Amino acid sequence: MGGTPVVRLARLVDAGHAEVWVKLEGANPTGSYKDRMALSIIEAAAADGRLRPGQAVVEASVGSTGSALAFVCAATGHPLRVVSSGAAAVEKIRTMRAFGAEVELVPSPYGMTPDLVPAMTRRAAEIAAETGAYLVDQFHNTDMLPGYHRLGAELAAQLPGPAGLDAFCSYVGTAGCFLGATRALRAAYPGLRRVVVEPAESAVLSGGPAGSHQIEGGGIGARPPLLAPADHDEVLAVAEADAFAMARRAAREEGLLCGPSTGANLVAAIRLAARLGPGHRVATVQVDSGLKYLAGPLFAASP
Repeated sequence: MGGTPVVRLARLVDAGHAEVWVKLEGANPTGSYKDRMALSIIEAAAADGRLRPGQAVVEASVGSTGSALAFVCAATGHPLRVVSSGAAAVEKIRTMRAFGAEVELVPSPYGMTPDLVPAMTRRAAEIAAETGAYLVDQFHNTDMLPGYHRLGAELAAQLPGPAGLDAFCSYVGTAGCFLGATRALRAAYPGLRRVVVEPAESAVLSGGPAGSHQIEGGGIGARPPLLAPADHDEVLAVAEADAFAMARRAAREEGLLCGPSTGANLVAAIRLAARLGPGHRVATVQVDSGLKYLAGPLFAASP
């Protein structure tokens, strides 16, 4: 886990723009940066006794957190229950079950809606209260930050030299990756511009109303509890259609197979590159592998 490669976009970025570098987190065991988060949380809870040997774990997840927790819990001997949703890609649900997790689905025919995550979170808390399972509570759990800090430290080490790094952008759900990575990157590059990415259809951080969208893993309809205004310098809203189109382009033009949230990251990074111009660098992350989305609409659409 970790030690993932970094590649520079070769064809999606126009001449005369800044370089765009992408950390390939799809190379982690379950194909997502959430593996870092899951391991960090489970290890920290076990180390201080909050999680006992063999104790069950429960969490709400509509993204890749459930898959990552299922992997880590299988390896560490903890039964897992996940409250998820029909808004999640079917591959993610099947991965959770393949690792032995028990999955309960909350109906969500309209995708990521403002009331979905609160409903799932309430159900996970009920299960924890009823069974005595350890509740991960990812939106409030700071134990994930060291795992993501390592991601940022790796990225800083992979982009040495006088060019440095001028901006980092990332789509936010819990905001754990954004916070951990930018804190490590700011230590190496004090002038780094920290840019949050969110869906235009639910651009709450940009001052807009909460709404429904299809970009899994973020845009929860509220400010993530761990993300303070001082933690970011800018917010970029990306339309769902643009995120999907960019994910398809990345596969065909760069050989980079990714999901919609990575598509949103790439749209934002390319916008920043156009603004910053030559002689600068922008970095973002491949959130997860596009292999998680082959059964859904992302790659079913015609070119």
